[in-house]
Amino acid sequence: MRALAVMGVMAAAAGCAGGGGDRATSAADARGGAVEVVRRAAAVLAGDGVASAEVSTSMETAAGGTRVTIRGTGAYDFRAGSGRLKVVLPPDAAGGEEHRPITELLAPGALYMMNRGAGVPEDKWVRIDTTALEDGNLVTGGVTDPMAAAELLRGAGAVTYVGETDLAGVTVRHYRGTADIGRAARLAAAPSRAALAAAAQGFRTGAVPFDAYLDEQGRLRKVRHRFSFANEGGPVMEVVSTTLLYGFGVPVTVRLPDERDIYTGEIGQGRA
Repeated sequence: MRALAVMGVMAAAAGCAGGGGDRATSAADARGGAVEVVRRAAAVLAGDGVASAEVSTSMETAAGGTRVTIRGTGAYDFRAGSGRLKVVLPPDAAGGEEHRPITELLAPGALYMMNRGAGVPEDKWVRIDTTALEDGNLVTGGVTDPMAAAELLRGAGAVTYVGETDLAGVTVRHYRGTADIGRAARLAAAPSRAALAAAAQGFRTGAVPFDAYLDEQGRLRKVRHRFSFANEGGPVMEVVSTTLLYGFGVPVTVRLPDERDIYTGEIGQGRA
């Protein structure tokens, strides 16, 4: 699947809490409205009092018995649909020298990458139209766009409330279920709709298993998606993408590159 060529190059280069009274009632409410609670996650992130967050990501790929993990850190503005992340590739993943971290700028309909490699000059950005990618940039950049990760939950069908647990000192509610990419695309806010619609056509299956962790304010704190696709007729590849959100309300400034700083030449695809 050609849409995943960027990620292919990157991979090659590189306790439940108890309680009574009010808490028991709250847990019962969480179970009863599990689907709606999960589907509202994206709207809550873009709402008053949240709007932005610090982000930590990991993306693990598995194909042909080989596992590669790509990690990212940064911040994201959910109202603007934009963010800045530093993506770190595994050292010596292809038997060569360590790859420089890749800087990624996320914006509605676009992904910008610096230190992309594959013949791109070091002082140039690469711009990718995410609405034209067969995966809608859910996996291409080695990071799932945090807004897309939340919007995908709008497609949640059957959802199970697993229970309360602790996440970095915060009590969260764990939900497990499956999201339909096509349904998510139809229900998503405008900035994410086109990319998710593209993804609905590109994956091996439109059903995406997930684990979502929300705090008592309904804010998404952690989400793990499991994607499955066949890469250009090759073996089925499994991708587990995890997004952690914290530091809500942090200032986020994203300045997109000038046209003169964007590389328009040929990009080597490397090994998928």
